[in-house]
Amino acid sequence: MRRTMVAGNWKMHGTRASVAELINGLRHLALPSGADIAVFPPCLHITQVVDGLKGKSIQVGAQNSAVEAMQGALTGEIAPSQLVDAGCSYVLVGHSERRQMMGERDGTLNRKFAAAQACGLIPVLCIGETLEQRESGKTLEVVSRQLGSIIEELGVGAFAKAVIAYEPVWAIGTGLTATPQQAQDVHAAIRAQLAAENSDVAQGVRLLYGGSVKAANAVELFGMPDIDGGLIGGASLNADEFGAICRAAGN
Repeated sequence: MRRTMVAGNWKMHGTRASVAELINGLRHLALPSGADIAVFPPCLHITQVVDGLKGKSIQVGAQNSAVEAMQGALTGEIAPSQLVDAGCSYVLVGHSERRQMMGERDGTLNRKFAAAQACGLIPVLCIGETLEQRESGKTLEVVSRQLGSIIEELGVGAFAKAVIAYEPVWAIGTGLTATPQQAQDVHAAIRAQLAAENSDVAQGVRLLYGGSVKAANAVELFGMPDIDGGLIGGASLNADEFGAICRAAGN
């Protein structure tokens, strides 16, 4: 049985003061026992968050990591091994903002995915289509290619220790949300693609939905059979809203 998961991606938000306030809010949340909860602060604040959430059942992840697993001469990057040392359990790989704005391609993301796993981090692979691609009927083609790149390079078994987040690019931070059925259709296609390679891996991997998830729509989204929780953006910066989403996942 897959445990639901709610992951809060704080993106490029936070000062020491605002992060301390958010930590305080998170510490006071009543969280469901049936869901795994994680937050992904900017790298600068990871240690503050890890220390601030000690004793609370919230894990910490990073928003990005290097293509090399271990420390070395790669100025400006953070090695997965350093993230593990800092207390991280997860790392995002392939968020659409990095694919689009930083020009990250599948080959680079394959290396990041593998490097993260080599150090014991659980990669959260982000996949999804743009509005133009959806309107052209290419949603499943795009998602299948992004997922297939990892399968081809690392094998489907790599997803036994990974999470997949479907985030339609057109729904990230726009206020637009895929309908529960639209999201379910893509999640089902993702699971079917994995099942064609290995049914056990397909049934075990958690598929999260991301894209303007809020407390108001979380229950219906998370009620879909192939949606195992959410990757939450803006709403994760409000402890009360994030807590309500977590409770929706726990139910």
